[in-house]
Amino acid sequence: MPVNEDITNDVRLTQAEPGRAGPAAGSRQKMSGEHPVADSSSMSAPSGLANGTVERQGVEKRDFRSIPRRNAHEKLFRDFFELVLQRAVFQSTSGEDRVVEWVDPHDLRSVVDLSLPTEGVSHEELLTLTHDIIKYSVKTGHPHFVNQLFSSLDPYGLLGQWLTDALNPSVYTYEVSPVFSLMEEDVLREMRAIIGWQSGEGLFCPGGSMANGYAINLARHYRYPNLKQSGLSQLPRLVVFTSEDAHYSVKKLAAFLGIGYDNVYLAKVDSRGKMVVSDLEAQIARAIEEGAAPLMVSATAGTTVIGAFDPLQEIAEVCKKYGLWFHVDAAWGGGALVSRTHRGLLSGIQFADSVTWNPHKMLAAPQQCSTLLLRHEGLLQAAHGCRASYLFQNDKFYDPSFDCGDRHVQCGRRADVLKFWFMWKAKGTRGLEAHVDRVFALSRHFVDLIRTRDGWHLLAEPECTNVCFRYVPPSKRHLAGPELDQALHKIAPMIKERMVRAGTMLITYQTLRNMPNFFRLVLQNSGVTEADMKFFVEEIERLAVDL
Repeated sequence: MPVNEDITNDVRLTQAEPGRAGPAAGSRQKMSGEHPVADSSSMSAPSGLANGTVERQGVEKRDFRSIPRRNAHEKLFRDFFELVLQRAVFQSTSGEDRVVEWVDPHDLRSVVDLSLPTEGVSHEELLTLTHDIIKYSVKTGHPHFVNQLFSSLDPYGLLGQWLTDALNPSVYTYEVSPVFSLMEEDVLREMRAIIGWQSGEGLFCPGGSMANGYAINLARHYRYPNLKQSGLSQLPRLVVFTSEDAHYSVKKLAAFLGIGYDNVYLAKVDSRGKMVVSDLEAQIARAIEEGAAPLMVSATAGTTVIGAFDPLQEIAEVCKKYGLWFHVDAAWGGGALVSRTHRGLLSGIQFADSVTWNPHKMLAAPQQCSTLLLRHEGLLQAAHGCRASYLFQNDKFYDPSFDCGDRHVQCGRRADVLKFWFMWKAKGTRGLEAHVDRVFALSRHFVDLIRTRDGWHLLAEPECTNVCFRYVPPSKRHLAGPELDQALHKIAPMIKERMVRAGTMLITYQTLRNMPNFFRLVLQNSGVTEADMKFFVEEIERLAVDL
């Protein structure tokens, strides 16, 4: 049936734009089954509502409708994007600005107006606020931001992110998200192939923590498929195994799923931060002896702090021996799989049942971009499917197997795939590989800079791009043993405070396994240079000169 122009026009409020004629009164044609629409000319409305604006004394009319209009918003969009492009994209990543303009929390509200008004503010005020938001936010794309397991600002990823927001999709049915439904399939299939699987399935998740939670739930459903219907009451005490250096999300999501902290058994790690397989077996034997039911092992490929890769091949053999689900948390280290030089760090990952892999970490896709990949097919639907009749009808005019939403715990879901697909399309797999090889090379360059430098102590030879070290200021170099440890434990936070207040760089410190505080430099910004590495060393020395 041809679409009547009056009908499509009348979907919008009439008299919307000056100079634009709306449909004549009563011109809308009544469609079959449709309720009659009152003649708008006979309806009274507050001043300004008929044309979608609200008048304020002495202030421009503010349009309340949730649709962009060229004559009302185009200038704002152009001014806004120019400001963001110049300040947030180019200037903040050039190294010219500070990494952060630090303001203490109790003062920040007086610097940036975060209040929510009864009446809307002008476009000029919005642009001023945009400037302030950029100014006082951490510039995570700055080459001196090496604080977390995300950094940089990939240009292609950013474009994909912007396009995602402009289209505002929700990926649950092919009907409302055709391009992204297929795009997710293709990207997830390619990622599985890189792991070494010829079949399987997967999904995009709201972060690596949730991906690990999905893995725990799927392992439980795989063992106890009636759980979905009958609940937890008939299950034995389940035990999840991971290492003492594993990401805290394993414990957090085990608690969330009703397994509990006490039933996450931690295997010891060796001096390099790798899971000790013999202790893993000892923990499994302990659980069996206690009458519990061992469920799964979550190994780590790139631990958060040290960047260690667990011995996946050996762990896979243990899982096979005891019939356990084998999960690999490669949220951080998974990016190394695209590198022919470094993918050997994850040898044995092909034997996993599930893998967490976050492209927003080592591959530097914009936040957030996280995946869970499965070697099995059909398990996501079996574990999570609910067949909501208003979304997943069986009598659709297209193949409903392309509707992916029922495989997720979420319903509404952002298209996180586009930014990563856009990057991959622009750079190719070889471009992603070059990026990974570059950040590995930069981390080794930093190690070479500090290895023989006075006052610098490398905690361990890095496997990943994490470099963990301590810096001892000149005044403390006569100390040793516990006395030195106590001094360094206090000095690291002092150096961190100075660098944050100066805004010159951001690098994190932490303790681990009762060790005194140490610094962790972590690299995934391939735009960082050797000169930046030299700056990090000299700046830490400068900040600590009088400590």
